[in-house]
Order: sequence, then structure tokens, then C-alpha cells
Amino acid sequence: MIDLKYIEKNFEEASNKLAKKGVQKELLEELKKLFEEKKEAQKAYEEKRATQKSLSKEFGAYKAQGKDINQLKEKLDNLKDEISKLEERAKEIENKLYNKALMIPNFPLDIVPEGNDENDNVEIKRVLEPREFDFEPKEHWELAEQNGWIDFSRGVKLAKSRFSILANEGAKIERALINFFLDFNTKAGFSEFNVPVINNSKMLLGTGQLPKFEDDLFKIEDEDLYLIPTAEVALTNMYNDEILDEKELPLLLTAYTPCFRKEAGSAGRDTRGIIRQHQFDKVEMVAITTPEQSPQIFDKMVENASNLLSALGLPHRLVELCGGDLGFSAARTIDLEVWLPGQKQYREISSVSTTQDFQARRAKIRYKDNSGKNKLVHTLNGSALAVGRTLIAIMENYQNEDGTIDIPEALKPYLNR
Repeated sequence: MIDLKYIEKNFEEASNKLAKKGVQKELLEELKKLFEEKKEAQKAYEEKRATQKSLSKEFGAYKAQGKDINQLKEKLDNLKDEISKLEERAKEIENKLYNKALMIPNFPLDIVPEGNDENDNVEIKRVLEPREFDFEPKEHWELAEQNGWIDFSRGVKLAKSRFSILANEGAKIERALINFFLDFNTKAGFSEFNVPVINNSKMLLGTGQLPKFEDDLFKIEDEDLYLIPTAEVALTNMYNDEILDEKELPLLLTAYTPCFRKEAGSAGRDTRGIIRQHQFDKVEMVAITTPEQSPQIFDKMVENASNLLSALGLPHRLVELCGGDLGFSAARTIDLEVWLPGQKQYREISSVSTTQDFQARRAKIRYKDNSGKNKLVHTLNGSALAVGRTLIAIMENYQNEDGTIDIPEALKPYLNR
């Protein structure tokens, strides 16, 4: 959540920063109006309270002197009603401010390039050279059907479109990838967790999925519960409304979970194959740090995701997202895009983001520094990796002319090969 005090004191500066993310100034003007209303209501409340205090003293003196107190009593009673109404008005404005602030995205860091969408993202570097094929490489859905790795039609039958069934070698490699990712992350210093994949609305509000993105979530009927869209929700909110000790930080966390997204607004995109599914597997990294630690940890998380892809022999590139393509909670994001020879393009397989103190303010995650002062932590998150998309990349990069698929060396121990 944005810092309302900062916006109130630095309105033009805040507006310019959010403009990089495409936030219209009109939305902030609504906040500005509410700030003014809040100030007026607070001033009126304080003036009435001062009058009440003065009349109360006068009332006490009159009573002690045996004077007629009826008029004063009537004035005090009326003031009490007015003060109560002013207090309610102030709370109403405060709630409006809070709810409006929940819909405003995080500020992008200065390092984030200007731009409107993914076409304006900036490539940082490429890692590993794509393989040269002496035949026309197939796309993953062709290879999956030929090898019996994915059953698309029965997945739709069991649920609806954008669901599929992994079968035989496909299912085994998916499981091997999950274990490989978790082991790799653990060796890099991340502690492994197994978390609930159903979280309540307070947790989803904490990491920024609610209230703005409720249409993307699968809600459990008649319950204040949702299927999580990423393990980031659970891992980050393990510390919701807690005060940590500075000595505990940084906390580096990893978990495998199935993830669930309605993919609202993605109609017509990636309808073939398993690039964009309602249910998919992902191994997530989350870090909770001090503000001083977060830049270094961000670099570590990007490097770890890249190292995972390199260990699997998968060519990829690192891309700095422009302001217009940044996610709601992100202050900065580097995407890792894996090369898919069947599609002849790089596709996102991981996003590593820092949210600075945006999520911490929403989720009330703080730490006590060495001087005993409570401060907001920084939170970071990133995929390491999206399992289904890694399976796609293996199929396309390790395919042979006859349609068979080789296994990356790093995975063979996990498949008893």
C-alpha cells in the first residue's frame, strides 16, 4: 500500500512517479480532495472539542457556585451530539482514503525505464546460445501429444478449458522439476516450506491481490477463502501483523504449490498448449529484508532463477520491465524469458520483483531495529521456476527430429536415469 502521508505532503512528486505506471492524475486528485475533507473534518472536530472543554470547566464552576446550569447543560448535550457526528464523519473519510489507497499501485523505482507495455521492456543480457536445429522444431503441444505427455481433451472434460492432464513421462518430469527446484533453492540459502493453498481475504489483501484483482481469483463459495494464485501470498503473509527482530533478517523462503488463476482478460491468448492454464505448478522464492538488504537480495534472486535455467541447459534472457508493464505491487521487476524454438521466441518463465515496503504496509510486517524502533520490512518475490513452462522449454529445446525428447543431465538423478 502506498504511503498516504508521503502523497499528502508530496502530491506532485507522487503523481509524476505513478504516471510512469500509467496512473491517471484524476485518481490522485480524488485522494487529494479526501485529504482536504479529512483536514476540514479534523479541524471542526478539534474546535468543538475545545469548546466542550471550556464549557465543561464553566459548568463545573457554575455547579460549585449553585448557579443555574440548565442552559450550559443543554449546550453541552448539543455539543456532544455534534462531536459524535464529526467523529463519524472523520472515520468515514478515513475509510474512503484507505479504500482508495488500496486501489493505487506501488511507486516504481527510478531505475525502471519509461514505457507503455511489454514492447518497451529493456533486454539486459542473454544467457546460453539457442541450439541450431537441422530440422523444423515442433511446438510443445505437438510434442506432448506425440509422446503422450499431456492429455488436453480429458483435462477439459474434467474441468473446463485451460485445464490439462500431465501423463506418463510428462508427469514424472514435472515432479522431478519440483524437487530439483526446491533442492537448488535450498542450496542457495532458501528455507523450504509447505503452505496452505487456500488463504483468507486478509492475506490476499496483504500482498495486493485484493481488492483490485478479485476477478482473477477462484473464491470458495460461502467462505472468506480463496485458492492462491502464487505461493508468494502464503509465504509473505506467514509474517502478517508481526514484528520481527532485525537479527532474523533477511528471511529467504521457498515453497512449491499448485497455483490457481482465472486468467480474466486473457481470452484468445495462448489457447493452445499449457502456456496459460487455470491451474499450474510453481516453485516460489520470497524474501523479507531490511531496506538496506533488499537490493542485494533482489540480485541474488534474479541470479538464482537464471542459474536454475542454466543448470537445465535452457537459453534465456533477462529483461527489465518498463513502468507501463510493471505489476500492481512491484517497484521493480526483472523477467527471465526462456527460448522456445518451436515458437521461435522468448517467453516469460520467471518474474523477480521487489515491492519495497508496499506489501509490508498492507500486511503490517515490521521489524525492530537495533535502536528498538519498529520499521517496515521490504518484501521480494520471484518464480524459481514456473514448472509447466519449464516442461515446455525442455520439450522444445531437447526435441529430436523423430519427435522424441531427451532429458537434461541435471534431471536424470531425479528420474533414476
